[in-house]
Amino acid sequence: MATTVQFPRLLRLRGPLALLALCVIGLITLPSLLVLGPQESSSSSSPIGSGAADKKMSSASPSEIFVDPDLGFGGVIMPKLGNETAKATWKLIHTVASRYPEKPRPDERAAAKQWIYLLSRLYPCGECAVHFQKLLQEHPPQTASRTALSNWACSVHNLVNVRLGKPEFDCGTLFEVYKCGCADEPESSDGTGGGESTDKTLDGEEDKKETPLV
Repeated sequence: MATTVQFPRLLRLRGPLALLALCVIGLITLPSLLVLGPQESSSSSSPIGSGAADKKMSSASPSEIFVDPDLGFGGVIMPKLGNETAKATWKLIHTVASRYPEKPRPDERAAAKQWIYLLSRLYPCGECAVHFQKLLQEHPPQTASRTALSNWACSVHNLVNVRLGKPEFDCGTLFEVYKCGCADEPESSDGTGGGESTDKTLDGEEDKKETPLV
């Protein structure tokens, strides 16, 4: 007598019933696939993960731009020098401020801030740098715009002038006094370039001696 083999009914399903059965099997196995997927891509050593972190930092909002707060509080690097480079440094600061963007990007604001703080550490006159760092603690750089940075530079310079017994400067004339002498400015009649101003500067027209930075 022949033996009849009974196959499971599921294997004999056809049409809509078979499709429904496959969907049920898929729903049962899908959670396990989802659990396995992220475990492989979340490895901390993956270069893809590192790139994602870099993208997140590059798209940070202006308030999240990181400027190392310790830059302005590190020890002064340079030894004593006196005031040999003071006027040149002040002119550089004011010229940078006068050429600074009207509407700076977040990275440009961070660069300006870091440059000023690093200047307070690397300024060649060590004793001047100590005073400059104290000044920065009380009056942090303002980098929101060209006007903000220029007025900040003028204000801190005037604080120095007051301490040295010199008259304060009218900050409204900064853009006329401090010109960079760049290629886009016409040369003066004597051929020395348009950047050399004949007006009285923040250090005083009559003062022929070097003015300490701070």
